[in-house]
Amino acid sequence: MNKDNIYFDYAAATPLDKRVFADMQPYFAEKFFNPSSPYLPAKGVRDDLEQARATLAKHIGAKPGEIIFTAGATESINIAFHGVLQQDDHVVSSQIEHPAVLETAKQYPHTLVAPDEKGIITTEVVQKAITPKTKLVSVVLADSELGNIQQLKEIAQIIKKEREDRLRSNNKTPLYFHTDASQSAGFLDINVARLGVDLLTLSAAKIYGPKQAGLLWAASNVVMRPFIFGGGQERSLRSGTENVAAVIGFAKALDLVSAKRKTEFKRIKDLRDLLQKKLEEAFGDIVISAHKKRRLPNFLHAAWPGVDAERVLFLLEAQNVLVATGSACAANSGTRSHVLEAIGMDAKTADGSLRLTLGKETTEEQIIKGAEAIIAAVKKEQH
Repeated sequence: MNKDNIYFDYAAATPLDKRVFADMQPYFAEKFFNPSSPYLPAKGVRDDLEQARATLAKHIGAKPGEIIFTAGATESINIAFHGVLQQDDHVVSSQIEHPAVLETAKQYPHTLVAPDEKGIITTEVVQKAITPKTKLVSVVLADSELGNIQQLKEIAQIIKKEREDRLRSNNKTPLYFHTDASQSAGFLDINVARLGVDLLTLSAAKIYGPKQAGLLWAASNVVMRPFIFGGGQERSLRSGTENVAAVIGFAKALDLVSAKRKTEFKRIKDLRDLLQKKLEEAFGDIVISAHKKRRLPNFLHAAWPGVDAERVLFLLEAQNVLVATGSACAANSGTRSHVLEAIGMDAKTADGSLRLTLGKETTEEQIIKGAEAIIAAVKKEQH
């Protein structure tokens, strides 16, 4: 990353950690072998691949055989949905999910539950949405716009009770619980047993690993159909020669963020709180849109009603301060954020919003300089 840049968009992309890249490099050249080949060098690559699988499984409290390597979180989500659901199966999800979840859910009979005004999905709305035909519930661990941490453990209890009711009523439709934990792995506990989920999606690209590298964890009791047909790799669910370099990098990246999760949570939260304090002191009309306690430590969603956030973004970029307006995915389509609409934010406020997300290279000096630049840019647009 250019040392002159002040980067406040870690939710969109994280820089590849140099230690991750160092572990990946041998697999681009001397260890190029196909892990399915029968000779000794290829078997060595297969062993490395399986060791990486075991490392990733350890960090989420799973068995190695339950890990499916994918080309990123979007693919993981698609495999989870299409692998579990048949044409007439019902799915329950939420209005604050990533587009990968929303667009995939639309391929089936579905219900998208609304969050409360602070962006939290309650157990009540999930319980009401479940029907006798519901086969999958998917709720994000922490959303990619506000960074709100959802009540997965409580929702898991609702699903457990529904399963018990189905057993008593002889309803043989299974009910699975999926979460997209892509934004969360650097800061939150992602142990699948403690979360109470049956399927979990992760992305290397959000934890200083390579892009187009992800995983889907599916518990051994989850019945799934193949998604990509071919040579039978990844339990025949996702055929194709494994991207060994990416998998090795993913395992290293998760190793590194897991080792510093608690200390980095506090450091980043302190920096985020400092940034928020400086912006609140400068503006009486600023709108901070997130749950005060249930929020990822690196997220700050700030809005100034009546300000054109796109213009603010360009003013900031001219000063090497890189931020996002709304969600990165919504910005690409030119539409207003579906998450902000879901929490009832009016258009005037939504159009004046910035998503500021911090990361491991963020410093206090950057926070101070970045805050000054944001304050100046917003004030310029207000007058």
